[in-house]
Amino acid sequence: MLFCRPKRRRNCSPYGNYADEGITGTMAKKRPDFLRMIRDCRKGKIDLILTKSVARFARNTVDSLNYVRQLKAQGIGVYFEEQNIDSLKTDSEMLIGFHSVMAQAESENISANVRWGIQQRMKSGTFAFRYNILGYKKGENGEPEIVPEEAEIIREIYNLFLDGNSLDQIKAYLEDRHIKTARGNSVWEKHAIQNILTNERYTGDMLLQKTFTENCLTKKVKKNRGEMAKYLVVNNHPAIIEKDMFKLVQMEMARRSNKRVKSDKSITGKGKHSGKFALTDLLICGECGSAYRRRTWAKNGKSKKMWRCMSRLEHGTEFCPHSISVEETKLYDAIHRAMRKVTEQKDAMDLIMAGLSYAVTGDDEVLNVGAIEQEIKALTETMKSYVAIMASTEGDRERYKADIQTIQKKITALRGQLETAKAVIASSEKVNAEIERLKKRFENIDNIFDLPDELILRKMVEYIRVMSEGKIIITFKGGMQIEENL
Repeated sequence: MLFCRPKRRRNCSPYGNYADEGITGTMAKKRPDFLRMIRDCRKGKIDLILTKSVARFARNTVDSLNYVRQLKAQGIGVYFEEQNIDSLKTDSEMLIGFHSVMAQAESENISANVRWGIQQRMKSGTFAFRYNILGYKKGENGEPEIVPEEAEIIREIYNLFLDGNSLDQIKAYLEDRHIKTARGNSVWEKHAIQNILTNERYTGDMLLQKTFTENCLTKKVKKNRGEMAKYLVVNNHPAIIEKDMFKLVQMEMARRSNKRVKSDKSITGKGKHSGKFALTDLLICGECGSAYRRRTWAKNGKSKKMWRCMSRLEHGTEFCPHSISVEETKLYDAIHRAMRKVTEQKDAMDLIMAGLSYAVTGDDEVLNVGAIEQEIKALTETMKSYVAIMASTEGDRERYKADIQTIQKKITALRGQLETAKAVIASSEKVNAEIERLKKRFENIDNIFDLPDELILRKMVEYIRVMSEGKIIITFKGGMQIEENL
């Protein structure tokens, strides 16, 4: 607490007191009453400041000396009662500086002790759960408890993101349904949605010390990028999101953040994910490799949706002279026909199932199904040729016999791997449900994809190349390719 005497009234009571209760003195800019006192000094209202000690005036050496010098230049003294120092005296600055250093060191020591205590609780896994997120509340036993209604919102956000929706689309979805944020706001910020999608607490774990305070003077909070240890408390509380789904979201987020630039007019040098149309991220020019963009053509009062090479749109025919414009309905028809062909091929369906299983489980092993089957097929053909040669030759039969046995061992091992991968796929009810829905969807060739099928398209297809010959080449995530005329 600081007492100030009004100017030119030396025999009267103090002008007033200035106290920032409960606020540390290490940062002057966060001490409103202290700054108010300095402003009153500059206005000529005060000629003397009385304070108990240097530590009460400021706990930052730079601030302490800086303000004492400013006040001294105006002829205003600061008297420190405990140290019996008057700032207007000649030898006072060295003493004030010495005691300021001690006051600052005391604050730094207190800060270090507090930090040590927090870190010890982090290490032991007893750090308190912070109820500043949607989906949890403090239960009667003092432990985190899931709020069912809020948990459904969290799951919906995760599903929307994995279905290809952008943060803007998720924001619009939540606001249209008048869903409130954790603070009860009707307007959602994109960074709040991103925080939900990257917060490991929804999986039941807690990653502690993701941020830290740089020092007790600036109190600047920095993201922990390896400067300090992090502590992971596993299965600390009930989970809202399964760990597999959380892993998939992080993979998808990394994929979107590393998208290549689609337009030469991009300022940031990074591509932007768009969830409005599934083909925006899938359709590329087979001639120049640029992305395709959706456009509306209007003529004689009629309009139709077209997809065009972005490089040709921005730079003209000189850059990409052979690319073609494709009508959206014809494009979807061609994709529909190609995917129906896929469903009629067992090997192709195995690849699709592996791709869908990977999209749901994030397990890399399931992607090996197609590759393993192809290898088994090739080895079987080789073994058949060796058997035929051995039957017709009178030469070194033992050598062919040894080769056949080696191939048989490889095939046996590969079949074991194949069964394991297929078991992972078969155990996923969600994958099997998607496959059954896909088969039923292709029963009528005349139908064009609607939005739900576009979501399947995002999960199954790696990219689609539009060729100048009037055809498309679809590359599935399993590596298989299907060609179809437009």
